[in-house]
Parts: sequence; C-alpha cells; structure tokens
Amino acid sequence: MTVATLPLLDSLSALADPTRCRMLLLLERHELTVSELCAVLQLPQSTVSRQLKTLADASWVTSRRDGTSRYYSLLLEGAHVQLWALTREQLAGKSAAEQDVRRLERVLTARRAASEHFFATASGKWDKLRDELFGNDFAFRAVAGLLDDEWTIADLGCGTGAMSAILAPHVKQVIGVDASEEMLDAAKARLAAATNIELRKGSLEALPIFPGSVDAATFMLVLHHLPSPADALAEAARILKPGGRLLIVDMAPHEKEEYRQQMGHVWLGFSEDQMKKMLAAAGFTHVRVHALPPAHSAKGPALLMATGRKR
Repeated sequence: MTVATLPLLDSLSALADPTRCRMLLLLERHELTVSELCAVLQLPQSTVSRQLKTLADASWVTSRRDGTSRYYSLLLEGAHVQLWALTREQLAGKSAAEQDVRRLERVLTARRAASEHFFATASGKWDKLRDELFGNDFAFRAVAGLLDDEWTIADLGCGTGAMSAILAPHVKQVIGVDASEEMLDAAKARLAAATNIELRKGSLEALPIFPGSVDAATFMLVLHHLPSPADALAEAARILKPGGRLLIVDMAPHEKEEYRQQMGHVWLGFSEDQMKKMLAAAGFTHVRVHALPPAHSAKGPALLMATGRKR
C-alpha cells in the first residue's frame, strides 16, 4: 500500500510510540541495520524488529540488502513529509533523542574501525592488491573527461597517491586528502618530485579544504570504505565551485562478503540507481552512471563510473 492510499490514522498511529519516533530520527540521519539500531536504542532485537515492521507496514521506512545485511532508512512520500516535519519539531531537544545521537556516533565509529585497521597496515601492499583485484588501467579510462590545465582537483581518499600522480601533469594543482597517516606517507614518497600536489590529512566527511575552491574532485574506490557515503558526497559538493565536476569510480553490487573482514569494506558496491540518488541528494545535477569494461587481468567485482556537476 502506498503512502497516498494509506489511511491517515495508520500513519499517525505509527508515530504514537516514542521508540518508533526515535528510530525514525536515527534513520533520517543514516541507513542502519537492526543490530545497529539495537546498539543505539539499547533495546533487544525482537523489539526493534517488531517496531520496524510496524513502521514498514505504515510506509515510514524502506530497506535494502547489502550482502548479508539489510539497511533501513526513513521513507518520506506524500503526506508523510508534513507529518514528519511536525513530529521532528516536537522531538527536537528531547534528552532521549540527544543520547541516541551520541550512541549513533559510536556505532558509526565501529563501522569505520575495520577500514582504519586495514589501511594502517596495508600501505606497503595496497598497490599490488588493487592491481590484482581491478587491473591498472581503470583510472586512465575514468579520468579522460576531467582534465583542464587550469583546474584545481581534489583527490579524495588519495591513498598512496596513484591518482594524484596521474592528474598532476595535466592540471594546475592537485589536493590529495586521506585519513590514514600510513597511506599519506606512501603518497609523499611516490609524489616527492611533483611540484603541484599538496597532501592533507583529514576525514572525507569533514574535508580540510575551503568551500568552493576546487574545479573537480575524485573518489577512486573510496566510497565503499566510508560509514556514510552521503556525508562524503555532501562535503565534495561543499568544496566544489559552482559547475564543478565530481568523478566517482567504485564497485557495482557484489556478494563478496569476505571483503568486509579482509579489507574493511563497509558497503558491498553500489547500484546505478543508488549512486544516482546519492548524488542528487548531495546537490549534483547532470548525473551520469556507466559500467566500466573490466580489465582482462582483474579479479575483483565489476566497476562503475559516476559523474555529476555541482549546481
């Protein structure tokens, strides 16, 4: 049953329970699993699952599978938009909701921990591992439409500097950002001879770059490592000039669950529709998503390329 045909009393009834409202506040911020909601709300799984079913039956939440996990998010359509605006206003400043937000940060930190551990120990073998999984020519294919010799480009999640090295000869400046000190050390060694590359340590969800200061930005096999890709895309939009371009290369959806443990992957790829929605929500227009042809020697999942332009 759609929101348009759902009886209004059913929609209101779903909002009558404080726990369900707290859930919706959390799911408005981030997609979360049942176990993550249990950790934040400090409730047993049976209770959380039951409340999610009530919200789903009333069309307040939607869900999607990611490998063996299922992620839930707030669904706002039709009359729900106004109802939720009024409900959120009533919940603002409540102590329980504020405590939930603090616990949510711990949950997101736990998501990030596996990736941080992997990158802290993998800088010496990362180039070989990436080539074994994906080949070594995808970057050349993806970057062809970006280059302008007057541009400043942000290489977000620059890792060991492979993309920065490709971009630097063709643009005015490259700013490489990565959260891993070990990766940045490897990048500094690789890029020592370059005169137009600046490397900065920082979170991709809070970039150390001034607003509206770059012409283009790249995420090369980065988003699947982030607990909140939407926040990183919003940051990319913030630092881009009006009309600035964003280029993303990442994995298409796959079933390699072992990547979570082996390489700290948070997401098992992104569908074309999912990528388009994330870019649109971050404020990008002229969004295009294309599958990239696999390299002959690549052992990893298929790749896709997405581009968008800041409004």
